[in-house]
Amino acid sequence: MVSENGVNNKPNELIHVLMISFPGQGHVNPLLRLGKRIASNGFLVTFVTFEDFGRKMRESNSSISGEPVPMGDGFIRFEFIHDELKDDDPIKRDMDGHILHMESVGRRWVRDTLARMLQEARPVSCLINNAFLSWVSDEAEAAGLPSVLLWPQSCASFLIYYYFDQKLSAFPSENDPETNVEIPTLPLLKWDEIPTFLHPTTPYPSLRRVILEQIKKIAKPSCILMDTFYELEKETIDFTKKLLGKTSVRPIGPLYKKVVSGSSQVRADSCKVDTECLEWLDRQPNGSVVYIAMGTVVHLKQEQVDEMAAGLEAAGVAFLWVVKRPHPGMGFPPHVIPEGFLERVGDKGKIIEFSPQEQVLAHPAVACFMTHCGWNSTMEAITSGVPVIAFPQWGDQVTDAKFLCDVFGMGMLLCRGEHDKKIIPRDEVEKCLREAILGPKAVEMKTNALKWKVAANDAIVDGGSSDLNFRSFVDEIQKTGQNVLACANGQ
Repeated sequence: MVSENGVNNKPNELIHVLMISFPGQGHVNPLLRLGKRIASNGFLVTFVTFEDFGRKMRESNSSISGEPVPMGDGFIRFEFIHDELKDDDPIKRDMDGHILHMESVGRRWVRDTLARMLQEARPVSCLINNAFLSWVSDEAEAAGLPSVLLWPQSCASFLIYYYFDQKLSAFPSENDPETNVEIPTLPLLKWDEIPTFLHPTTPYPSLRRVILEQIKKIAKPSCILMDTFYELEKETIDFTKKLLGKTSVRPIGPLYKKVVSGSSQVRADSCKVDTECLEWLDRQPNGSVVYIAMGTVVHLKQEQVDEMAAGLEAAGVAFLWVVKRPHPGMGFPPHVIPEGFLERVGDKGKIIEFSPQEQVLAHPAVACFMTHCGWNSTMEAITSGVPVIAFPQWGDQVTDAKFLCDVFGMGMLLCRGEHDKKIIPRDEVEKCLREAILGPKAVEMKTNALKWKVAANDAIVDGGSSDLNFRSFVDEIQKTGQNVLACANGQ
């Protein structure tokens, strides 16, 4: 096989990187973006997640297979871990139990796979995982291999989790649940602006546990890669580097924006993307459309969907609204759009189930983005220069919303997350939509959004801060990988 640069590369002759992702769209996407970029630099990357999500990936993309797919000067291939459970096994509805089960199965799979790949003459030189799979670094250490963590949230969120784990600041507790949080380099965070998993009343204690397990093991990875960029969180990144000492911290984002030859054919969509919405956007005036998407996990109450529809209709703005089906394991009924709503709004509104979000946000017709403020969506909005209407629900979303609105100056807050415990009424939705598209606030947000867009793009171009960080990381795994190959070949 000959690469685009004329290099005669065979997959098994390349340094091999094994990447393992938690099975969720928001986790798989950034890790796969990183994997494609590593592969394009002349590596063989094997990307791994669990079979339930892998099945969806294969159904949506024929390029997802065990065969190496050319990617720049290297290759990427896929394998999947079967959790050894039937689809209707009760443990799949028990988040804590399922996570622990995946760890047990995953640890065994990693050990067996490292041995198998050595026998197949493609030894693994480095393991990379995302933040819900801290046990990967344990298995890498046991095998004498370096591991790397891709932190898929902001550096600010990382620092908050670190301060909580190390008990370096006061946090909300059962005795004082509304304690505000002070952390160096961050603005004062109100009690409902820190990641909700850190609250004593969180309904997701298992997610807090797995994140904090990664924080406790933060000295094990040789490097922490972050899908952010230096200029966005300069003081926080500098402070975090000093705090962690020997553990290298490298912001390399925005990962989605770096174009890799051949990468468009390899995607990790959990269902088929609706590209017809792009044709609809082509018919809309520039800067006229509100794009609404709440990620792949957030599921709003039906009453909230009704109020949002009424607010959209009253505002009279054009909109592209992603209304997805809930995950089967969540037990939620599908949303119902109010009767006659689409007929009344006509061609000014379009509802789809799954969007090509990167392309949508880059479209000139999009004026603003009503978002749950997950970090992937946050980075895509920042890099596209699109102002946001912040509608966070839980996790780090509430923290991202705080920064988008009060620090980056490119958003306005519609909801404070799960602690709000209320339905946002239609008149508030209508008012927020109008302000985000028309008037002084809209101009201010757009100006700031475009400023961050320039900074994000400057970070990833050749010689930019993220580009230099990525290149130094690649140089390191290149050196360690050559030693692994030499040992495997008996040199």
